[in-house]
Amino acid sequence: MGPDYRYRAFISYSHQDTPWAAWLHRALETYAIPDHLVGQLTAAGVIPRRLTPVFRDRDELASAGDLGRTVNAALAQSECLLVICSPHAASSRWVNEEVLSFKRLGRDERIFCLIVAGEPNASDLPGREAEECLVPALRHRLDGAPIEPIAADVRQGSDGKLNALIKLVAGMLCLGFDDLKQREMHRRMRRVTILAAVALVVMAVTTGLAISAFISRHAAVVASHVAERRQKEAEDLVSFMLGDLNDKLAQVSRLDIMEAVDNQAMKYFQAQPLDEVTERALEQRASALEKIGSVRLDQGQLAAAMTSYRAALAVATRLGDAAPTNVDRQLALADVWAYIGMTQWRQGKLDDAQRSFASAQATLQRAAVHAPGKTQLAFQRATLDNNIGHVMEARGELDQAATQYRHMLAQMQDLVTGQPHNPDWLEYLGSAYNNLGKLALMRGDLAEAVAQYGADERIQSGLSASDPKNMSRRDNLLTVHAILGRTQALTGDVAAGMVRLQQAVDMATQLGALDPSNTDFQDHAALYATQLARLRRLTGDLPAANALTSKALSIYAELTRRDPDNAAWQREYAEAQLEHAAQLGDAGQQDDARDHAAMALRALDPLMAKLPDDRSTLLAGVAARLSLAAVTTDTLAARQLRTEALDRVQAAKSGQGDPRLQALRAETLLALTRRPDATPVIQRLWASGYRDAGLLRVLRREHIDYPVNQAFQHELLVATGGGPPQEKE
Repeated sequence: MGPDYRYRAFISYSHQDTPWAAWLHRALETYAIPDHLVGQLTAAGVIPRRLTPVFRDRDELASAGDLGRTVNAALAQSECLLVICSPHAASSRWVNEEVLSFKRLGRDERIFCLIVAGEPNASDLPGREAEECLVPALRHRLDGAPIEPIAADVRQGSDGKLNALIKLVAGMLCLGFDDLKQREMHRRMRRVTILAAVALVVMAVTTGLAISAFISRHAAVVASHVAERRQKEAEDLVSFMLGDLNDKLAQVSRLDIMEAVDNQAMKYFQAQPLDEVTERALEQRASALEKIGSVRLDQGQLAAAMTSYRAALAVATRLGDAAPTNVDRQLALADVWAYIGMTQWRQGKLDDAQRSFASAQATLQRAAVHAPGKTQLAFQRATLDNNIGHVMEARGELDQAATQYRHMLAQMQDLVTGQPHNPDWLEYLGSAYNNLGKLALMRGDLAEAVAQYGADERIQSGLSASDPKNMSRRDNLLTVHAILGRTQALTGDVAAGMVRLQQAVDMATQLGALDPSNTDFQDHAALYATQLARLRRLTGDLPAANALTSKALSIYAELTRRDPDNAAWQREYAEAQLEHAAQLGDAGQQDDARDHAAMALRALDPLMAKLPDDRSTLLAGVAARLSLAAVTTDTLAARQLRTEALDRVQAAKSGQGDPRLQALRAETLLALTRRPDATPVIQRLWASGYRDAGLLRVLRREHIDYPVNQAFQHELLVATGGGPPQEKE
């Protein structure tokens, strides 16, 4: 604050908006500027530690004899003017006069608005004049020219109190909103961590009280009421820890603290004698076990997650059997079955996963009899369609998977139509588009794939922007960035592909730094670094490719050491080894390239035996054989590897139109000197618009002409030019 100003800000408002003025006054004067910013010099001066004092006329003018003189003096001594905007304020002569007086001081740029009700510039809309929230002085300069004031907005669906406050503070201090927002986010995460630590201490104490209560209960009937009260207090604390606290920790992705919280809850449950467990306690126990399983699932501890889910299943089954008409209990039981199936799917146990998902479906069907119109029931059915589709896809049953994915899309569209702002439903609507994009890619429709992935990206971008503190939303967004980017690269738009993949790597790395215990973040950072490295290598940037692959290999070495049963990590580790082998080959280090390619193939062969129809595993296995064949010095061994690769491509049960598979077929045939057989495959790839940089390199080496398919480029432009696409029949 400059030496000429007594007040940091002057709050102007209508007396009907006094509660908002009181909130803003208190929020500003108690707001602690982040330590790293205090003392910095901006256009507003040196940043202070506190924004005090703030002038609010109802408090400051109580004993003033001449209100007009006092107000004008206070305005002259205020660095900023904060106007609380509402229809009440818009009709207030005093608010308008205060704005005019401040403008006459020549400080128009230091006026900031907080919209609490009404609509800006509604007076320009016939029939809506009463909704106007801006006084005339805010809508026009002193010379009468129209202006758009800088405003924060606390109305429903807008900034919310915290973001609105940060916008105002950023404006007052001449700081960027994002800079201050990031500082505030880190500070709030520290507060949540402290809250969790305090809760853990309280939980431990309360657990002791609960145990003591039970002992007292059995020791003397006189103490029964005290014991019951203590048990109730303990159960209420458990509910808080499993509910609000866990939700807050999930938003900032502190899986380590969540696990500690849930484990404390489990200690409490285990301390209770089984014959005295209430149904409420059983429900809490099932919820705790499921949450612990989900935390361990996110940490990549699949076996530990399964143990928790199995324990939750036993409790949820007991509760469900005791009340078959209780829809909420049936939904909870179906949810546990679904989590078990998801864990089995990640382990590559497809038969087990399918049986678990079938059990979840049967449970939901029973529940539907008692609540046919319940939206949560429809949502869980849609998520099951998604999960079952993944199992079908891994089996190579793409038509069946497509049926599940289309059904999911239809259900999610209905749900979102009914509640268009439900973030969970929007997220799964995006997932439905993503699933259909994947199937479009496997049948060779690249334009449709890009369009469907683009629809998902728009949804996830909106969700992440509306809830920037939610780590899960950011993880969803970075995933679709990567998927869309690598698909764009397949169409020849390598530059756009690398931009999106780099975004994905950067975002995953940031999330991993915020929560090192979250293995999903680490996995995504490594996976997309490997995919970006391939494009960097193929475009001639070998040093950047080496750095990315080194990062990926380091992450996967630790992940696979931690959980060797995770089939996806094993495959992705092998893919990183293959990319490293390709980089070594490009650098002329043939022996080292051969060692890494052989290592990758040794890891992939057991996975291919276990999941022969999984598309990612199939592509990786074929690529490994071609990679090793390219650097082996044994001509017969190289031919054998290529023949095996061709056999595996031709044996694929479905998805033969997948251009990635056909590109490997073409490369293999050319390497086996079967150019006439490769020619029609290459022609089909050209017709599909496929222009992967790896294929182009192979064709250049073989001196095969492969011009840009202009008709496809037009089709791609048309497919991606509108809103969410409709799947082609």
